[in-house]
Amino acid sequence: MSDHIVKAYGEALDLLAGDIARMGGIAESQVNDALSAVMRRDTALAEAIIARDTKVDAAHKAVEKRCTTLLALRQPMANDLREVMAAWKISSDLERVGDLAKNIAKRTLVINQSDPIELMRGIERMGRMAATHLKQVLDSYSSRDVAPALAVWFQDEDIDAHYNSLFRELLTYMMEDPRTIGPCAHLLFIAKNIERIGDHSTNIAETVHYLVTGEEIASERPKADDSGRGD
Repeated sequence: MSDHIVKAYGEALDLLAGDIARMGGIAESQVNDALSAVMRRDTALAEAIIARDTKVDAAHKAVEKRCTTLLALRQPMANDLREVMAAWKISSDLERVGDLAKNIAKRTLVINQSDPIELMRGIERMGRMAATHLKQVLDSYSSRDVAPALAVWFQDEDIDAHYNSLFRELLTYMMEDPRTIGPCAHLLFIAKNIERIGDHSTNIAETVHYLVTGEEIASERPKADDSGRGD
């Protein structure tokens, strides 16, 4: 393989990594803004998040196109193949993260039509944890440092525990005051969306681990007790 081809190949992989970095930045912004919108009852921000979802979708399509081109024209092997497949998988997780942020924004629009509800601090704590995990795994991908990704993987059960606790609290709240059933139900969906964002961050952590080491994570993903879950 000529030096020119090798250089062009390397540049193509760098562009792919740049695509993921940009898409990750958009997804992070969507998540953080969705959390701000629900906590501040900011209808305008929620509407902006919904409108911006097309940017995440467009970024996902761009990554898929670049991956397809690399696979077809370069036929990558070993480490290079892992680079392409990791980008493809991470872009799929980020696309879902964008969808979940949009779903939180849609629920926010409905909740804002009702009186404020207690227990929002639980949503905020859980959301900030999920947002931190997402940033951590994306930084891990950029630096190719597997340690932060593994830390997120082992902390996945913390978000699950928050969800289980919040689920029980919201059920109790609804039983004590049936007038809150509607908005509390939407908060339950928001909490579930946040938990799913955490799951996608854990997926990315697994992908980063495989990208860097060439091996799957050996143990089973940790999960909190799900006896209080509603799904």
